[in-house]
Amino acid sequence: MRTSIVRSVQSAIARSSGFVSRRSYSSESVPERKVAVLGAAGGIGQPLALLMKLNPLVSRLALYDIAGTPGVAADVSHINTRSEVSGYAGEEELAKALEGSDIVIIPAGVPRKPGMTRDDLFNINAGIVKSLCTAIAKYCPHALVNMISNPVNSTVPIAAEVFKKAGTYDEKRLFGVTTLDVVRAKTFYAGKANVNVSEVNVPVIGGHAGITILPLFSQATPKANLSDEYIKALTKRTQEGGTEVVEAKAGKGSATLSMAYAGAIFADACLKGLNGVPDVVECSYVQSNITELPFFASQVRLGKDGVDEVLGLGSLSDYEKENLESLKPELSSIEKGFKYVNQS
Repeated sequence: MRTSIVRSVQSAIARSSGFVSRRSYSSESVPERKVAVLGAAGGIGQPLALLMKLNPLVSRLALYDIAGTPGVAADVSHINTRSEVSGYAGEEELAKALEGSDIVIIPAGVPRKPGMTRDDLFNINAGIVKSLCTAIAKYCPHALVNMISNPVNSTVPIAAEVFKKAGTYDEKRLFGVTTLDVVRAKTFYAGKANVNVSEVNVPVIGGHAGITILPLFSQATPKANLSDEYIKALTKRTQEGGTEVVEAKAGKGSATLSMAYAGAIFADACLKGLNGVPDVVECSYVQSNITELPFFASQVRLGKDGVDEVLGLGSLSDYEKENLESLKPELSSIEKGFKYVNQS
């Protein structure tokens, strides 16, 4: 029973990201990789820790939070997969959690509550992100950093400024995880187009909040002849997906499970890139020059050093062109992140 559940979970992930299956896994052929999850005792962190434990590309899994992580680590460590799990609690153990990490995933911070926007989270989560990134710069400066903590449109610039001040910034190694927007767009599109969701691809560009999220349904595959009204409705639902979950949970949480899944998908893509797997492409919010904005989400080819290439936007519909221009002023939150570090 338990084995079949694990296989089902791994098969689901494999269909979306190409996770290496357990049967094809050979410890001799896969490099040693350490992944650290900062905020591992939280609503996103716990299911994310579980999913990373299931990934055979991970050899060491470090789980960190201000409290509660020894229990999470003990629980996850009993799962019979490759990685060795260690739990670390409190600032005095952060260095040990980070040392030797190839990838650091940051879901730390407070979740959204009903009525809150991602900007409402800024004052709390900005300080947490700044502190964690200061430690990353010191203890694992060459790690790929996968930022989940909201508001991503601002926390990624905060991380960049912290790393610049420490002299460790490498634009190829810092990612805002926008994969949940892609996951939602795929799911919603498949439902309307009546196609197999496992075969769907929808690029999502812009940012990771409200109207800054722009799914490019004109580029979706398989192609479907959806009306303009359907496209507008799908776009709006993708943009408001987080609010949909917050309201459905009625004050008892935000999009934790789907975000953990999306975070695991993106981390797996980063691991594959590090290991030299060719043509690994995911959407991510990165330093970019494809628009006039310093950070922008688009398709990115991943490689051994992180970002191998930031891909262009491709052909956009008139509706998407209009929305692209509308979202740009909303990404002024990038400057908010810069100012937070430079004025604090």
